Amino acid sequence: MVNILKSKRESSRFQILVEIAAHQPNVRQKEVAESLGVTPQAISEYIKDLVAEGLVVSDGRMRYRTTKEGVEWLLESATDLKRYSRYVMEDVISQVSVWPAIADEDLNEGELVSLEMRGGFLYANREGKNEATGVTIFDAKAGEDVGVSDLKGMIPLGNGTITVCKVPRVQLGGSRNVDVEILSSVLNKAEMVGALGVEALITLRKLNREPDVFFGARESVVESAFHGVSSTIVCVDEHVPNLLSRLESEGLTYELLDLTKA
Repeated sequence: MVNILKSKRESSRFQILVEIAAHQPNVRQKEVAESLGVTPQAISEYIKDLVAEGLVVSDGRMRYRTTKEGVEWLLESATDLKRYSRYVMEDVISQVSVWPAIADEDLNEGELVSLEMRGGFLYANREGKNEATGVTIFDAKAGEDVGVSDLKGMIPLGNGTITVCKVPRVQLGGSRNVDVEILSSVLNKAEMVGALGVEALITLRKLNREPDVFFGARESVVESAFHGVSSTIVCVDEHVPNLLSRLESEGLTYELLDLTKA
């Protein structure tokens, strides 16, 4: 359970800080109270605590805005909530739903199977040694999709890592100004490769490598990481800040390599 759901106080503090951040600069207590449907007196006590902790600052006229520390606390709390939501959707709900898996072998309806993740996909077989198990809901041939219900245990799955390879925009030389030797060594170990920007696409093509994904590459590497698949994304320098912000907001591990020639 994440901290902001453990008590009414933490939940209220989170909602109040969200309202201040969403409507600043200089939002009033009354406006926050009306938005949350509580009395201004109740909001006042919470805001006093937030000001004392340095998460909110007042201009002295009963108007408030979030501080840098307040924004960081909000981001950390929101990230915890997102992880908790993912846990509910992927682990809790799975206990009462049917999940699709790939049959490693011929399976019969009602058979107890072992479940494991490989390459981002769920596989079902009789011989697996993982603690995660389920029951097939119909017959399936090897390689077919099979429905699995009554999931029990944990499916080992660590987040994949992401390697961000920065290349210069076309005004700075584009693909002509990339250290392709370093990129080539990185690509040799990549499970999945994405490209963000035309200069990144052409850089990959110069190494005879088509990206696995171009349109939607940013979201693709995020989803791949959550499924345990590590990836490399070649990214034009001007898109790097937004990409890294996205990865950090999801709490994902990444390595940044600048491939611009010295």
